[in-house]
Amino acid sequence: MAEGAAASMEGLNIQEQAPAEGQPKPTVILVIGMAGSGKTTFLQRLNAHLHASQHPGYIVNLDPAVMHVPYGAHVDIRDTVNYKNVMKQYSLGPNGAILTSLNLFATRFDQVISLCEKPRDPPLQFIVADTPGQIEIFTWSASGAIITEAFAASFPTMVAYIIDTPRCVGPQTFMTNMLQACSLLYKTRLPVLLVFNKVDVARHEFALDWMADFEAFHQALDSEQSYAATLSRSMSLVLEQFYQNMRAVGVSAVTGEGMQDFMNAVAACRKEYEEQYLPDLERRKAERQELERRRQAAELERLAADRAAPAGAAGGSGTGGSGSTAGEGSAAGRRVLDGRKGATLRTLQEEEDEEALRRLD
Repeated sequence: MAEGAAASMEGLNIQEQAPAEGQPKPTVILVIGMAGSGKTTFLQRLNAHLHASQHPGYIVNLDPAVMHVPYGAHVDIRDTVNYKNVMKQYSLGPNGAILTSLNLFATRFDQVISLCEKPRDPPLQFIVADTPGQIEIFTWSASGAIITEAFAASFPTMVAYIIDTPRCVGPQTFMTNMLQACSLLYKTRLPVLLVFNKVDVARHEFALDWMADFEAFHQALDSEQSYAATLSRSMSLVLEQFYQNMRAVGVSAVTGEGMQDFMNAVAACRKEYEEQYLPDLERRKAERQELERRRQAAELERLAADRAAPAGAAGGSGTGGSGSTAGEGSAAGRRVLDGRKGATLRTLQEEEDEEALRRLD
């Protein structure tokens, strides 16, 4: 994450709370995807699947511009920030208003974390967050980073990147989605799960083949000779290592196909969080604490040096000291003047004596 976002998080007063004895922390699923990929419909299907499998979930809606959500959100940004009023008050367009609404909501996100941490019976197992369709507003903004890091610092967290499978039939669109997923992995450092949605319209096996075999992807690009196609060929070689560490599942938000595979992949992502992200998080916390300790030690040393400095070098710290110093300076000045006057008088007396001797002669 960015250092500025980490610094902003310190003002949110987010404190890790140990879960109730015998209760593991719930898993946070951040649902992220491009506009039209089916995020909201997928979240509706996921919510129904959790209820059907007796796994209680907690739904958080982070999209201030959505008109209607087909699921019951426990926390809704629209209850806190009025998107249309933000547009009018700050004279903003749609995207600017979404970003400003997220910024305002992020300043109080510690309260959302507190709500999620409350003990419940039965205990929460999943927290699912729906994000705005304008993906860059959430993933590349300070407020999005604050929300993501707040979740990741408190709960096992993973990113579910929803992909519109019918649109990925084109190799260049597929590569665009892969680059976006790569940027998510780089930006959040969290486990990322590729969710190929709408498999009831177009099967996702071709995408898995392209990820596993770059030559198959190159064959799909043989009919295109544009600069973009050449770039896609080069990127497929660069991302080969990225594909090997990336999980992918195919689902249908309409029919419910693949939802159990998705839940199994979520469990694997939670394990990855605990084995890789959590130790790195603890290391970063220790580094920040060490830097803070060094800063405080340097401040104490500077303060001690200031107090140990001589009174004269400090210019006198009290009224008596100032008066004494001024008095000593005045006395020294008078002694210098008196000495100069004495020397002048002795010179005049010697001249008069010499004149008297000349007259006697």
